[in-house]
Amino acid sequence: MKYELTAETKVFFGITLHRIRALVEISAHSVAKGDLGGWVEKEGNLSHDGNAWVSGNAWVSGDAWVYGDAWVYGDAWVYGDARVYGDAEVYGNAMVSGNAMVYGNAMVYGDARVYGDARVYGDARVSGDARVSGNAWVYGDARVSGLEALCAFVGFGSVYRQTTAFIDAKIGIRIVCGCFTGTLDQFRASIIKTHGADSKNGKLYLGMANMIEYRLGDLAASSPTGEKE
Repeated sequence: MKYELTAETKVFFGITLHRIRALVEISAHSVAKGDLGGWVEKEGNLSHDGNAWVSGNAWVSGDAWVYGDAWVYGDAWVYGDARVYGDAEVYGNAMVSGNAMVYGNAMVYGDARVYGDARVYGDARVSGDARVSGNAWVYGDARVSGLEALCAFVGFGSVYRQTTAFIDAKIGIRIVCGCFTGTLDQFRASIIKTHGADSKNGKLYLGMANMIEYRLGDLAASSPTGEKE
């Protein structure tokens, strides 16, 4: 056993949360045996394996699960059926909920919200007042630092897929659409190859590419990492 539920409880939105206490040292997060941690609704919210930990005023509830070497701290809230794992960190006032997953080396912090069926992974950073939702996938070296740093289109193409665009620290604007991921120029080339420039879907996707460039172009040019100056 890595931790225990203490007798210290609080009720938040009708949910009874229990403060946790470490039963072993967790050096990865500077936790000593006997240290108090954050709050969970039940033991199923935090794995007893690995170095995963919840600390500060952070809390995990519902069927959410934190495992691997992940760390949830500050005033962060993970709930619903969300998963936070790998070496991921969720902190500040961030919230991860629904069926969302945050994993790899990803970080979600500030007032960011990740929800729905969204995925944030790799070395992605989602911060500020950013909102990642729906079926959006944000990954790689993504830098989404606010509402203006990400855009998504839903219901396009023959299978009505979602297209998501964001700032990537290595390539500038990255577009994710179905199995495609790449730069804006690569996206346009793929559209023309797949749909042609004059078909309905081709025109819709090329128009989408223009909107993405207009929305994110200045941000990508002025700040390669996507962080606000």
